[in-house]
Amino acid sequence: MAGQAHYEELVRQLSAIGAVKRELTRMLPHECPGGSAGVLTLLGRHGEMRTSRLAELLAVDMSVTSRHVAHVAERGWIERLPDPVDKRSRILRLTPEGRAVIAELDRRSSRLMADRLSDWSDDEVGELARLLGRLRESFDATAPPRTPTEPTRNAAEATRTDVEALRTPGEPTGTPA
Repeated sequence: MAGQAHYEELVRQLSAIGAVKRELTRMLPHECPGGSAGVLTLLGRHGEMRTSRLAELLAVDMSVTSRHVAHVAERGWIERLPDPVDKRSRILRLTPEGRAVIAELDRRSSRLMADRLSDWSDDEVGELARLLGRLRESFDATAPPRTPTEPTRNAAEATRTDVEALRTPGEPTGTPA
């Protein structure tokens, strides 16, 4: 297990990731803000789903999810179809136009990463991706909560502050993804 100093440095580095997130958000097309990009990306990754499931994956409440869904539906990027199991619910499905937007978002973000990490080796980029994936899995919302070995009030406060620092300006509050 890593020492306390390593965890503190990790928290500092994760707090600074906000700059990376802001730059990724700036490269989004004007008509596709971060929330809309999140909706499209999740539908592209997981396939069609109910709005309630999308809210879970976005880790925001239904009202925020509904606004994002309305935005992308108005642009023709998704369809809202009646759920055959529960007529009160809607199934969200990408349209071909939505898939084209995802492809453009992928191109832009890949180009940005290639530019910013041009002095990194393929192995370094692969290792970062692997480690970030592992970190994300450690925080998976479906996993049972872990109890810290030595919880302290200061560590809990620092964690809340650092999570807030990771939010993109204007991003709705809620449980972080």
